[in-house]
Amino acid sequence: MNSPVSEVLEKLIIIDKSIVQPVYVQVAQQITNAIQRGYLEKGIKLPGTRGLSELLNVHRNTAVAIYDELSSQGWVNIIPNKGTFVVVPEDSKVKIKASIQHINQVYEYPKFPGFPFQQSFNLASTKEETAAKYSINDGKPDLRLHPVHQFSRWYSAAMKRKPLINKWNRTSALVPSIFSTQLCNYLNATRGFHIKPAHLLNTRSTEMSLYIVSQVLINPGDLVLVGQLSNYVANMIFQQTGAKIKTVPVDEEGLDIGYIQKHFMHEHIRCIYVCSNRDYPTTATLSTKRRLQLLELAKILGFAIIEDDFDHDFQFEGSSMLPMASADANGNIIYLGKLGQSLFPSFHTGFVVAPEQVITEANNYLQLLDTQGDLIQEQILAELISEGEIYRLKKKNIVTYKQRRDALCAFLNEYFKNILDWQIPTGGLALWLRFKNPISLLKLTEEAEKLDLFLPKTILYQDKNTCSIRFGYGNLNEEELKIVIEKLKQAYLKLAST
Repeated sequence: MNSPVSEVLEKLIIIDKSIVQPVYVQVAQQITNAIQRGYLEKGIKLPGTRGLSELLNVHRNTAVAIYDELSSQGWVNIIPNKGTFVVVPEDSKVKIKASIQHINQVYEYPKFPGFPFQQSFNLASTKEETAAKYSINDGKPDLRLHPVHQFSRWYSAAMKRKPLINKWNRTSALVPSIFSTQLCNYLNATRGFHIKPAHLLNTRSTEMSLYIVSQVLINPGDLVLVGQLSNYVANMIFQQTGAKIKTVPVDEEGLDIGYIQKHFMHEHIRCIYVCSNRDYPTTATLSTKRRLQLLELAKILGFAIIEDDFDHDFQFEGSSMLPMASADANGNIIYLGKLGQSLFPSFHTGFVVAPEQVITEANNYLQLLDTQGDLIQEQILAELISEGEIYRLKKKNIVTYKQRRDALCAFLNEYFKNILDWQIPTGGLALWLRFKNPISLLKLTEEAEKLDLFLPKTILYQDKNTCSIRFGYGNLNEEELKIVIEKLKQAYLKLAST
């Protein structure tokens, strides 16, 4: 006949082997809850490891691990040759929510708040999960190209810098940081700027940069113009500020400035969002003629231009076009960029270049979001800029990404020549693929996932005039690109046959 303790454990403990959490942790947590609820009182002797393993139908080593876990947390006392006894730590007396709940649900936190709460549709996550082996993104770099061994040395060296503690303890910024100075020098050399640290703000990412700029610039109801096909993250940020967003057609020369002149001259435009080198998602480059038109229009109407240069580092043919901000004499442009895209994402940094007054106000918002910053990251990046390592890494990776772009175009010619249209961009890590005959892109993704290939919805663009995919290739090597294109062709043929 089972002891009362064994009967309690048998009734209360449920093991779910379908979840990731180890069995010994599941059981230890449930025994802890049983102790907290008074089912197992202080001083009670628990079954031996052999008895517990038989009771729960687990390996004896698992039973040993259960008691070791409980002991490490102070819930049981294991006395050699005597047994395992329940102990109730003084600081573990937590009130129980409801006795009717199952033992492993006692401490679940509420899902819904006890106060009025409105969820933001604009900020709904676009993240999707998949078990597919291969996936396409919107043009992100390959993390495998990150110089792991070199970076370990750089990080270690930065941590040992004696001035680092003084920087942490600095209460005011009477002089610009070394990183700000180095970043200014780098931007002046590579983007044709003539800026000082007072014109620069560095952030965690371009998304944070745009969010802060939007808070400074846009009030609810302000008119913001974006491309007809535009950056969905930027649109989410603008919508969250309460802006009134209207779209402008994009063709092979980029944003149609003539359309703006025709339709918005008599409206109060607050800002226009444009991409500096390659439009997102179409990869079209804003022509020199249209850049000049846009600058003149901003001067006349007094609106801001948000110039996002998100892929400046990936230029394969010729040189990247200098930002419009480098020729802005009237203070109409707010320039967003990113540094360190050849490094692991946690060491990328975003930055804003704008008139000094705008930077001062933006910095006030940044202090609310990120007072601490990341001094180690800044130390490393400052040294990599100073030593020319950032430039060398960029040039090295450009060779790799150009080979991948050319390989992808060759595979597309082989498998999709009569199905897709595309232009070979001079840079960037994505191609704009247009289907000659429209298909259901959502159904294509379903067929592709059956073949272990994932296409997130954020790279699909479909309406009555568009049936396109922004195909990011930077994260795939040439062998992987071939496999992906073969699977995409199989999915297309399967869809076409139904």
